[in-house]
Amino acid sequence: MLPRYGDGSCGRVYNLSRESHRVAAQWRCRETNKYMRILIVDDDPKVRLLLKRCFEQESYDVIEAATGAEAHACLTAGDVSLVTLDLGLGSEDGLDIAREIRARSDVPIIMVTGKGDTIDRVVGLEIGADDYISKPFHVREVLARVRSVLRRYGHAETSTQPARDDGEQPLHFNGWVVDFSKLELRSRSGEPCELTTGEFKLLEVFLNHPRRVLSRDRLMDLLRGHDWAPTDRSIDNQVARLRKKIERDPKHPTLIKTVRGMGYSFTGDVEPA
Repeated sequence: MLPRYGDGSCGRVYNLSRESHRVAAQWRCRETNKYMRILIVDDDPKVRLLLKRCFEQESYDVIEAATGAEAHACLTAGDVSLVTLDLGLGSEDGLDIAREIRARSDVPIIMVTGKGDTIDRVVGLEIGADDYISKPFHVREVLARVRSVLRRYGHAETSTQPARDDGEQPLHFNGWVVDFSKLELRSRSGEPCELTTGEFKLLEVFLNHPRRVLSRDRLMDLLRGHDWAPTDRSIDNQVARLRKKIERDPKHPTLIKTVRGMGYSFTGDVEPA
């Protein structure tokens, strides 16, 4: 069983399971985290120890704080890539601390909340936190959420966008010709179609991955966005806007199809223009 916190067994010594070690080893093969520093803000030393071991297994640099004042001192002292913040810090209000951190910095914040703290979670997201973890939590979930948030902020060490080998030459797909080097999209007859920079980036991702199902998380990863939030429907909105411009019938799309429960797939044929 994976280690958990908050299941009534917090008196025992926590150890990472074999499965957690296996997952950590796999991720270490994919990326190097030694230049990323995570600040753990929690007044429970057992939780700090559990999270510290979890993150250090991933080669993150870890610093700890038990109070809001210590957290601010850590943030002032050096570069912090992400903060995990317990909203129940004894006599202190974790939401106030999150608000103060966000007023001074854009550092990603993941809240750690109780199972029934729905209102606190909503308020926390509204004031600028990026995600939350509910107790009891699993190590695997913590690592996945940390990795996802860091990826959204562009902290991954290597780009997951595959390099194109077509010399950035114009591409043709279903009656359209696109030149990403000039940010131009035209119909076969030469009529221009205005796209925003974000729409060009999204179109490029789809053309680089034709006939493959891309989840929202995968799209966010490939787009390397800095403004994504876990409760945001920005990907869906961006897809909807792109469909209106390149689909013959946006209400019944044939190029960018929704794969229920999985994401989106670009089904057009992509060829050099």
